Amino acid sequence: EMVIVCDMWLTGFDVTCLHTMYIDKPMKGHTLMQAIARVNRVFGDKPGGLIVDYIGIADSLRKALKVYTESDRENTGIDIEEAVKILLEKYQIVKDMFHGYDYMEFFTADSKRKMEILTEAVDFILENREDGEKRFVDHVQELAKVYALCATHEKAKEIADEVGFFKSVKSSIVKITSSDVTSEGEALDPKIKQLISKSVVTNGVVDILEDTNLSKPDLSILSDEFLEEVRSMQQKNVAQRLLERILQGKIRAIKRENVAKSRKFSEMLDATVTKYQNRAIDTRQMIEELIKLAKEINEAQEEDRDLGLNKDEIAFYDALATNESAVEVLGDETLKKIAEELTEAIKSNLTIDWNKRESVQAQIKVTIKRLLRKYDYPPDGRKEAIKIVMEQAESLGEREVG
Repeated sequence: EMVIVCDMWLTGFDVTCLHTMYIDKPMKGHTLMQAIARVNRVFGDKPGGLIVDYIGIADSLRKALKVYTESDRENTGIDIEEAVKILLEKYQIVKDMFHGYDYMEFFTADSKRKMEILTEAVDFILENREDGEKRFVDHVQELAKVYALCATHEKAKEIADEVGFFKSVKSSIVKITSSDVTSEGEALDPKIKQLISKSVVTNGVVDILEDTNLSKPDLSILSDEFLEEVRSMQQKNVAQRLLERILQGKIRAIKRENVAKSRKFSEMLDATVTKYQNRAIDTRQMIEELIKLAKEINEAQEEDRDLGLNKDEIAFYDALATNESAVEVLGDETLKKIAEELTEAIKSNLTIDWNKRESVQAQIKVTIKRLLRKYDYPPDGRKEAIKIVMEQAESLGEREVG
């Protein structure tokens, strides 16, 4: 956390997280500029560095800056009192967002209660559906940046614990609500398990969701046991966002192998989220609908096993079955035959650069049209069927040839 430097590191060492330098050594010119540049790197919430001058380097700094542009000179040397003023303004904005929830017990509570309070705080912020969490995250981000500029000031020290708490709440919200989820099925579990990860706060390490009994969920299949644990969580807003994100990741993973099924589940999830955002359903009802969708995903996977097809054939079967009239007219057995022939024909046309070669894509499209005509696939649905089968062929090509 602290390094005492005599020489060398001041001009040859670079660690972007360094934020404060205490100077009691006379320096000038490029040596001075290189020294203070050790702390000027942008890093996370850190917008710049803080130089604490013990010996009076201002004159030497002004002379050194003469070789830099006018804008550089204007942006050097922030008034610490002005920074503190902005800090307190940002602090009050974030504090006001907790109106109605007293988080101060956090700083004197034991470890178990700390976890509960942190989770309750996250749930409180998520209660506001009108992008409350986004505003909170943005304001805390701004607070953290200005705090980094004046952390050594007495007034900044007075609110240091609260700033740390706010940052922990922000970090937890980002983990729960982030849409940056993987499309890799095999990597889905580790990604989602990060939601149950540890958040560092000023008084130690706490697990944001440990008290919710979700520390070891079976996320790979969205098991009934896990869904029941989500349903029983006291922090309903946390539960809703957590389950929504898990489903988003699950659907993206499905898309890698089955475009049609992924599209269907994505539309169902979007419809549910829209109802929630429009306040047609409350948080508890939202959780129930998400659990219902999770179970439908599980059931669909069970039904796939009964078709007697491999996963690629199932994907083309689902693409063809998006047209209800095709299912009624042709029946399952005929659709399965088309799917089997499609899979074989498309795989035989795949090449390393197939998705970049128009001739290969055209050949695949001709193959699809020929098979649909061969089995009298309903004409009114052929255009859409060709489109989604081509999407599935592209997905297959990405997996087969990389």
